[in-house]
This record gives sequence, C-alpha cells and structure tokens, in this order.
Amino acid sequence: MQSSLQFTELAAATIFAAGAASALQWLFLLAAFRMMRPATARQPQPVRSALVSGTRELVRRMARVR
Repeated sequence: MQSSLQFTELAAATIFAAGAASALQWLFLLAAFRMMRPATARQPQPVRSALVSGTRELVRRMARVR
C-alpha cells in the first residue's frame, strides 16, 4: 500500500514539474521573440515642441551670461 502511495506521489510531482517547466519555457520563448523584434517595429514617439522651444530659450539665456 505504501509503495503505491509513493508511486502516486512521484507521478504527481513529475506531472507538476513537467507543467511548470513547460510554462517557464513558453514564457522564455515569448520574451526571446519580444527582444528579437526590430527597432523599427516600435512606433516613433512624437517630438515635443515645448521641450524643444524650452531648450532653445535655455541656450539663449546661457549664451547671454557668457
């Protein structure tokens, strides 16, 4: 009786480990595909004109100090 219980526990642990390994492999595969995407696949971010004009104003003010 005890040997059949141990065999059942071993089978359950093996099935659980196989499922966990399969899920982990799937996640790693998805991560690898996401990292291999070309850089052009991302949408370019629009340039903020307020940041550009603020930088220009800062340069003008710093130029006056010198």
